[in-house]
Amino acid sequence: MSILSSASPVIAAHLLAAMLAGGLIGLERSFHGRPAGFRTHALVCLASALLMTVTAFQSVWIPEVDLELFRTDPTRMAQGIMTGIGFLGAGVIFKEGLNVRGLTTAASIWITAAIGILVGIGFYFPAALATLLVLITLSLFRWIEAKIPSHYYANNAIAYDRNDTPSQSNVRQFLNEHGFRLESVSYRVPEGGTTFEYRMTIRTSDLGNLTRLAEHLSEQKNVRHFEISLTGE
Repeated sequence: MSILSSASPVIAAHLLAAMLAGGLIGLERSFHGRPAGFRTHALVCLASALLMTVTAFQSVWIPEVDLELFRTDPTRMAQGIMTGIGFLGAGVIFKEGLNVRGLTTAASIWITAAIGILVGIGFYFPAALATLLVLITLSLFRWIEAKIPSHYYANNAIAYDRNDTPSQSNVRQFLNEHGFRLESVSYRVPEGGTTFEYRMTIRTSDLGNLTRLAEHLSEQKNVRHFEISLTGE
C-alpha cells in the first residue's frame, strides 16, 4: 500500500493532465460543430492515459514480483490502444450523399489517443507540445487553408426530360461557361424512364460559381431536378 500511496499523486496528475489535453482539443472540435467534441476527446485522452498507467506503474500492482523476470511491454499496450481508437475514428467518418465527412475529426481523435499515451507514461513535454501543435493545426491552419487559392469540388446531378436531354458535350460546354471543369461523369435513367440524369464531379476556383450555376439551372424548363453539393472535409 505504501508504494500505491506514493504513486497515487503522480497517477492522478497524469490522468488530470490527459483530461485537460483532450478537453482542449475537443473544445475546438465542439466549436466547429463536429460530432466528436469536448467530452469525446477528453474521454479518449483520459482512457489512453489510464491504460498506459498499467505498464508505466507496473511496480505498483505487481510489487512482489521480480521485474527482471517479469515485465509487461508498454509498446503492446500502446499498439492495442491505437488499434481500438481506429474503430472510434471510423465511427465519426460518414457519407453524406456523395461526400465523405469527418476525416479531420477522426485524425484528431487518433492523435488525442497518442497524446494520452504520452501523458500516461509521464512524457509531459512532448505531450504538451503535441497538444499545442494539434490546436495550431486545427485552428490556425484552418485560417491559412481558407486564404490559400484552391480548387473547390462539388457533386452535381442534373436530371433532364428524357426527350429533351442535351448531349454530354453540350453539358460540358455549359459548365465551362459557368466557370466549372467537368472531372467525371456517370449516367442514370430512373425507374419510369421519363428522365435522364447526369451525375458529375465538377471543379471551380470560385465558390460564387455554385450559386450562379444553381440559379441558372432553376430557370431551365427542361431540367426536372438538380443537386449541387460541395464536397466536405
